[in-house]
Amino acid sequence: MALSLTLPLADRSLAAYTLRGTTPVAPKAGVRFDRIAYSAAHVVADPLAAVDPWLSCALDWDATIAYRRHLWSLGLGVAEAMDTAQRGMGLDWPTSLELIRRSLDAAKDVPGALVASGCGTDHLDIDAVRSVDDVIRGYEEQMAAIEALGGKLIVMASRALARVAKSPADYERVYDRILSQAKQPVVLHWLGDMFDPALAGYWGSADVDRAMDTALGIIAAHPSKVDGIKISLLDKDKEIAMRRRLPPGVRMYTGDDFNYAELIAGDGHGSEPTHGRSDALLGIFDAIAPAASAALGELAQGKVEKFHAILGPTVPLSRHIFTAPTRFYKTGVVFMAWLNGHQSHFTMVGGQQSTRSLQHLAELFRLADAANLLAQPEQAVRRMKTLLALHGVEG
Repeated sequence: MALSLTLPLADRSLAAYTLRGTTPVAPKAGVRFDRIAYSAAHVVADPLAAVDPWLSCALDWDATIAYRRHLWSLGLGVAEAMDTAQRGMGLDWPTSLELIRRSLDAAKDVPGALVASGCGTDHLDIDAVRSVDDVIRGYEEQMAAIEALGGKLIVMASRALARVAKSPADYERVYDRILSQAKQPVVLHWLGDMFDPALAGYWGSADVDRAMDTALGIIAAHPSKVDGIKISLLDKDKEIAMRRRLPPGVRMYTGDDFNYAELIAGDGHGSEPTHGRSDALLGIFDAIAPAASAALGELAQGKVEKFHAILGPTVPLSRHIFTAPTRFYKTGVVFMAWLNGHQSHFTMVGGQQSTRSLQHLAELFRLADAANLLAQPEQAVRRMKTLLALHGVEG
């Protein structure tokens, strides 16, 4: 029997929508990849905690770690305590460190599980940060805490550094200091201001090409300490240009949630494998994990057309989830997790479930159906109807 419900349209009218009835995407058993693929994983809020949601952070630890086990079961790595987990938008540093600890502990039981953890300066009172030395001390504090747990670092972009740095030389000083101390190769993180306006002008210039030169210079000075760099600029040409200039063996981890399919597939440029393709560290992989796993499995077998056939339909969904204001994409990620039964509620840290409109979520539902990403269609329809009823839409 076809599943139907009433959804709002762009003109504020209501219309019946019937699901396509296609089989949800699922990877083959024992799937293997020839790319490294991290999913920046979301956290599950505790809706029963007696806290002020805008001011305090309370997580459902069991559901949060269960989702990481789900990602590992699909062959995906976990990029822990990143912006997808609402780092800097409700998830504080003490809770982030506890999240990293629990995730690393859980990974010990999963053969081959990959975890890399966000190291930043978000515990600092940004109004009290006066110098680059303050930023260095902030990074070093989080770095020491994560490495004490045995964690691999993702050196996150710093709002504090963007605020106090006066030139590219300040960025060089900070990153030279951090990289020289790292116990194992790190992933650098370049997050564009569309994701976080406080990061405008990162690497010391508003000109992306000049900023790129600075970042590449830092990497070139420490190639053995850099596993790769994740860039999230939503500009595939900039990513490709930077990818081709990376030192041999240093990976480009695409963070482009608009163009990830073609960037991961690559163009085969150059004699260095890492110059002709991107690995992945993506927020959208949280929302499309089964499709990402299935597609990467096909790509590893040289089935490029099958890769695009699976991943291509997810791109319109991703572009919708990451539409401006892009920083609110986390709401769509958690909405997908709720529709697909990975959490029992649509509640977020900081009350962020309110950052997107019913119109936005209705279109997200349609696009998820078109991408074959509603794993349990009956449940998804039931939950969507609940949300609609809360907004006064019955039927």
